[in-house]
Amino acid sequence: MKHIMEEAVAKFLDPTIPKWGPHEEETGRPVRLAEGDPTGEGLGRHDMLYIGEGDNTMYLIVGGKTVWTYSTGKGWEYDDIWMLTNGNILFSRMYWAAEITPHKEQVWRYDAPEGTEIHTLQPLGLDKLAMVINEQKGPRLLIINKKTGETEVDKEIPYGSPNGTHGQNRRFRVTADGTYLMPYLSYGDVVEYDTEFNEIRRFKAKKPWAAIRLKNGNTLISDESDESVLEYDLEGNLVWHFSVSELPEDIRIAGTQSCVRLENGNTILCARGEGGKTPQLVEITPDKKVVWVLKDWEHLGPGTAIQVLYDGGIPENPGECQR
Repeated sequence: MKHIMEEAVAKFLDPTIPKWGPHEEETGRPVRLAEGDPTGEGLGRHDMLYIGEGDNTMYLIVGGKTVWTYSTGKGWEYDDIWMLTNGNILFSRMYWAAEITPHKEQVWRYDAPEGTEIHTLQPLGLDKLAMVINEQKGPRLLIINKKTGETEVDKEIPYGSPNGTHGQNRRFRVTADGTYLMPYLSYGDVVEYDTEFNEIRRFKAKKPWAAIRLKNGNTLISDESDESVLEYDLEGNLVWHFSVSELPEDIRIAGTQSCVRLENGNTILCARGEGGKTPQLVEITPDKKVVWVLKDWEHLGPGTAIQVLYDGGIPENPGECQR
């Protein structure tokens, strides 16, 4: 059976795609092209869309080969990215967000107002998206209809930290039930809200970079401070935990950011990688066995986030991809 994303990925293999799109800019770093991984032990393990802070080129890896790239110039920073079923890619770039086609045409863009930042966004169907704007007085949720240009929701998110704009939030998510998961990077805790921002429940974490509502009902949190992944049930019980310190020293990652829960139950931890010193990605089983380590600084930069393309369902349906 074909996966829902196969037709989308096929659009990136079109030989008429230009090397450089009209809005692309050189990053000052070489674009690294992997030629293939027949072993399946390295880049060949997962077909994926890959981004990282400090290397503003996104990479589409299929069969261990770089089949497509897109560069967005110098500055900071990639944090969130989605390939949709129509083949378009939606991403955040700290001071702006955009949607591009496989042929590198920009079909939507939002520039953050001066003094604000965008680190997270999520498609809600093909025409809408949720996006959090970090600003000095506290973060705001926007729900935007890209087709009409209308901002359908613009609400302040409860925020009690005196810290500045940059540290407010990294990875906000709308759940399949329509609730909101807000990881508060600056002062800890992940809070689940209803659509009016009434608190439903709260999960403990020191510096939560990302939070995901899993299909089993649990909440998976990546903690940047403790370099760990925590899984809580809806009653707030910690039911699974993995710390980077549990990895053998020679494959220990550094600078943990997002994480992905695969359909087979495995978890992929994504990390900045200490400037090329440590791996970018590690995949572990529920019983904490390491089954894959990616340390490939020849072809890729830091591993802030990935989308595993043939795992999960429709990306623009909240909850179908556990990332």
